[in-house]
Amino acid sequence: MTEIVFTKAYFTKSAPSIRECPPETGYEVAFAGRSNAGKSSAINALTNQKLARTSKTPGRTQLINFFNVSDTQRLVDLPGYGYAKVSRDQKEKWQRDLSEYLQKRQCLQGLILLMDIRHPLQEFDTTMLNWAIKGNMPVHILLTKADKLSRMQANNALFAVQKQLKQANLHQLVSVQCFSSLKYTGLDELKAVLQSWLAPAATTLEESPIDAEAPKTQPQ
Repeated sequence: MTEIVFTKAYFTKSAPSIRECPPETGYEVAFAGRSNAGKSSAINALTNQKLARTSKTPGRTQLINFFNVSDTQRLVDLPGYGYAKVSRDQKEKWQRDLSEYLQKRQCLQGLILLMDIRHPLQEFDTTMLNWAIKGNMPVHILLTKADKLSRMQANNALFAVQKQLKQANLHQLVSVQCFSSLKYTGLDELKAVLQSWLAPAATTLEESPIDAEAPKTQPQ
């Protein structure tokens, strides 16, 4: 198995919807999360470059952004959700696009779902889990900004999320780890997950959604 060199990643395309995405060839892994979860920072830490654009105004990423790590392997930065100050119609469009992408994109091998470790499993986070699982896709949760907590606090937060996943009967379907783009905490673990998905090796998941209410969605 050839080791993926994530530092060689480069931007290829921005797509406003699934219909404008690159052709269904090769393998890709998507990154999703609330607009203030540190998604762009995580991608930049992974690739060791300012690949995904960060902004002081959460919710600026409104396109599906594609970054190649090889001719057949891609990282995908999905629009941030749940924070942007946009119209209701625009939010509903983002939700439709995200749901369609997660459930119909055939070359998508897995979802990296980012959550602030201090506020995990918010309403739209569970909705994203539901969409992914309905699409029979593995999910790996990054509890970001772990540097904001002590090691004991971070471990307690991790155990709490693992407990919730177990109660929802998802503990064998969804993996979770602590992560800090500032301290590079958990970077090797993230790379190992991406390697297993992009190498490739897709895991088949049974449909087992978490109960959640309806959802309230870089380079630009």
